[in-house]
Amino acid sequence: MTTTTSQIPDSGEPSDGAAAAARPVRLIHSESTTEIPVHLLFRDAPGAAPVRLRATVAARRSGTGRDKEEPPRSAVPLVDPALQERPARVLPGAAGVLAGLCGVAGCVATSWWAGVLPPFATEALGLTARAGAAGPGPAQWAAYGAAGALGLFGFGGLARGRTGRAWVLDLFGRYRGTVRRTGLMWVNPLLLRRRVDVRLRHWRGEPMQAADRGGVAVRVAVLVAWRVRDTARATLGVEDHEGYLRACVEAALLRVPVAAPGSGRGATQATEDSLTRLVAADVAPVGVEVFAVRPVRVEYVPEVAAAMHRRRIAALDAQHRASVLSSVVDSVEDTVTRLTMRGLVELNDDERKVLVRDLTVAFCAGRGEAGS
Repeated sequence: MTTTTSQIPDSGEPSDGAAAAARPVRLIHSESTTEIPVHLLFRDAPGAAPVRLRATVAARRSGTGRDKEEPPRSAVPLVDPALQERPARVLPGAAGVLAGLCGVAGCVATSWWAGVLPPFATEALGLTARAGAAGPGPAQWAAYGAAGALGLFGFGGLARGRTGRAWVLDLFGRYRGTVRRTGLMWVNPLLLRRRVDVRLRHWRGEPMQAADRGGVAVRVAVLVAWRVRDTARATLGVEDHEGYLRACVEAALLRVPVAAPGSGRGATQATEDSLTRLVAADVAPVGVEVFAVRPVRVEYVPEVAAAMHRRRIAALDAQHRASVLSSVVDSVEDTVTRLTMRGLVELNDDERKVLVRDLTVAFCAGRGEAGS
């Protein structure tokens, strides 16, 4: 079933009398024809089959400041979500020792079987020498190979785990797990082991370029407290996680205004919080956890420091000159006032000007000699 809305001109154009009077005034200027399913008109009818509606997206009108909004793109790098740390399968060290001893015992037994065991070894083990042995044959060589392989696998897979250290295991380029256990253990000797330090560490870098809140160039040395949280991503997700951390710290210093030297504790704490938040967000995808990024030394670059030093000296010199001039003026005023009030001299305007000039020169010369 189709319903159609009539299109009526906006202006009151002349039309047929009865038809024009019957038509209502159009309220919606953008009318359109829409198809309505029949079952929606007769909802009470039994057995009405549900109709699946397609999802639609309403685009906002362009040019009105309400265009279709796009989701913000994150600047944090993405890492393979399947690459996450998981425990590796290892055996206790006793299993490796037992396997190695069994391999050694198998080699000794095979040597006795082939009749090549030295007489002193035979006597030490309490065995009787085999008579008529023609040396090792194919069966003995096979036994040698099996026992030797067992011994190599047993002793070659022994490893000692330490507190604060972990091993990332890799087999032919595929991640096989992480070992965080301590003590003697047995690890498959075919696996490639990458040692990772998972202890809490700190790094103090060299002074790096930054800017204070006024945009003046400064040099900042920071102290970073961090540790490896996900060994798989820190080792396999990035080439060098320590170098990546340094680069993220340097990038954060260019984005965050640093508190100028001599600022209060509040400004310094705000800078530390901003740096910590940015660096932690940047290095989290590669399995590194950052606890604090603290500026330990902030200083202006040599050019800015020299200009500020000259300006400070000029300000101090101007302040000193102003204080000296104020003192001289007060002294001259006091001297002239005393002379005239006591009636020692009677001065007209010209004579007063000459006296003030001479006293000013004398006082300035005297203060200059005293200062030198």
